[in-house]
Amino acid sequence: MERELWPVLYRAVKEVAVDFTQKYKQIPGWVIVLTMLWATLHERQVAWACKQDNWKTTRLKLPKLPSPATMSRRVDSVATGLLMKAVEVRLRELSAEHPELVAFLDGKPLCVGGSTKDPDARYGRGAGVMAKGYKLHTLWSNRAMPEAWETTPMNEAETTVAKRLIPQAAAGGYLFADGNYDSSELFDLAFAHGYQLVTPLPKGKNPGYGGGHYQSPHRRRSIAMMREPFGRDIYRLRSRIERTYGQAVSFGGGLTNPPSWIRGSPRVRTWTWCKLMINAARIIRNKDLWHP
Repeated sequence: MERELWPVLYRAVKEVAVDFTQKYKQIPGWVIVLTMLWATLHERQVAWACKQDNWKTTRLKLPKLPSPATMSRRVDSVATGLLMKAVEVRLRELSAEHPELVAFLDGKPLCVGGSTKDPDARYGRGAGVMAKGYKLHTLWSNRAMPEAWETTPMNEAETTVAKRLIPQAAAGGYLFADGNYDSSELFDLAFAHGYQLVTPLPKGKNPGYGGGHYQSPHRRRSIAMMREPFGRDIYRLRSRIERTYGQAVSFGGGLTNPPSWIRGSPRVRTWTWCKLMINAARIIRNKDLWHP
């Protein structure tokens, strides 16, 4: 898998790095990003990627490798984050210039061991069970990278995170989600940013009535849609996000649970960021969308 994905990642980083410079740094930022990607792609610790002997399998090497101390100091910095954000945008645009008029809200648990000493990991609802760790929240359309994403401790409510993700999406259309996102406030926020949020039909004799509480008209619109064949048919598109997550974990170097050396919110975020980029490179490579 490395031989197919590394050229896409390497050249994407080098392309956007042209616009990034840092004064008084012996190791440029793009070297930091590529070193982190090399370690993440091989499911290794960062210190492993800082050794020249571990780069023998590729011709796309780095001019000078950073030390583990340099990586520890700079990999989660703001400057590195800005460069990684530019790489993310580049990979997203390579797969499709514009998102489709359908998008999906969902979360994926990133579990760690229950006995971990990680001070940021929390207990919360995982895949149908209580688990400890973090969660990846995404707003995903048809492109290789999510339109918006965030990692949080497992116990943070999906509706809370969705309020931060929806304003970042630049398209519009239908936004499909499961029942965890059934909130009038979220329906109104989605509509304000060009989306009709669609969730499963709530249980009860008269869903949408509210019993005197405020009910978003856009939530009532979703309920009306789900009572009709059209709404039920288009909601079946939501299965695409399950396939997207499934494919993201089903290859060597894919998005699995954080390994034992990735702990703490900043490191989990950076590691997940790299995994999303690796998955984007897989999609771009498999669909033959770019010839670097």
